[in-house]
Amino acid sequence: MPSLQEMAKKESAFAGGHRMCAGCPVPIFTKMLTRVTDGYEIVAGNATCCLEVASSIFPYSAWKIPWIHTAFENVGASMSGVETMYRALKKKGKITKPYKFIAIGGDGGTYDIGLQSLSGAMERGHDLVYICYDNGAYMNTGVQRSSATPMGASTTTTPAGEQSYGRQGNRKDLSRIMVAHNIGYVAQASIHDPVDLSEKLKKAIELDGPAFINLLSPCIPGWKIAPDMAVEVARLGVETKYWPLYEVIDGVYQINYTPKKEVPVTEWMFLQGRFKHLSNPKYKDVVDAFQKEVERNWNWIVKQEELSELLSGQIN
Repeated sequence: MPSLQEMAKKESAFAGGHRMCAGCPVPIFTKMLTRVTDGYEIVAGNATCCLEVASSIFPYSAWKIPWIHTAFENVGASMSGVETMYRALKKKGKITKPYKFIAIGGDGGTYDIGLQSLSGAMERGHDLVYICYDNGAYMNTGVQRSSATPMGASTTTTPAGEQSYGRQGNRKDLSRIMVAHNIGYVAQASIHDPVDLSEKLKKAIELDGPAFINLLSPCIPGWKIAPDMAVEVARLGVETKYWPLYEVIDGVYQINYTPKKEVPVTEWMFLQGRFKHLSNPKYKDVVDAFQKEVERNWNWIVKQEELSELLSGQIN
């Protein structure tokens, strides 16, 4: 694995001068795509999302690699077709270079309207890495609720007010859904930890088969935070255990980071304007329910890691 200093010297897949919001952390991972591993040509497909729109405003493009814009809902299917075409041409001897294929989408195009094509791509076993940058809503189209939106968050379709505390119920756990596809690699990462993220990207890209990475990526306007806050808010998402960093390799769970102390989830929530209404004492039950869900999810992952270790010991 190259050091961060070595990676910084390599050609990036993504150029400066794009039109992402000031402070948006998404370019952190796009710049890594060609830096984390050697020997592969990278081709990326991008569902309609903030990244697609801001990186490809005609006649300009921030992409330095072959890049395909697909519809909102079908980047998994589109890149499945590209990967299949590559294998056919390689078999015929018409392509000799090794290629790897990346599909990218936000949570709206991944958790929701792109779930069917994502599921199909993973189930069929395409040699494809799907990266979901999860910012918890349909940010590109106006901050509407997605199934990744956390409990209590105020969005334009779940606005907080006299009749509502924001998004009702718990968010979907897409990482678990991907594990259920019995693929070789599933990971949760965060934009604030470039070492962990680069290692996971390398593992996913070099794997021969489907891989999925779910990436916590705060949105400046959607989360109502200052432009210099994205990385810190992502870090607190991990420290409060809202967003556990873990990976599942061939069904075996491994937690990559355990916070050194217990940090209440309110330290993460109340840095964000989308949760500010929950600071009202009348919403204490909502905040308590959020905290319990965070603890339940963390404890479940810990149990999976323990079970994985137990089963591994029995097999060995």
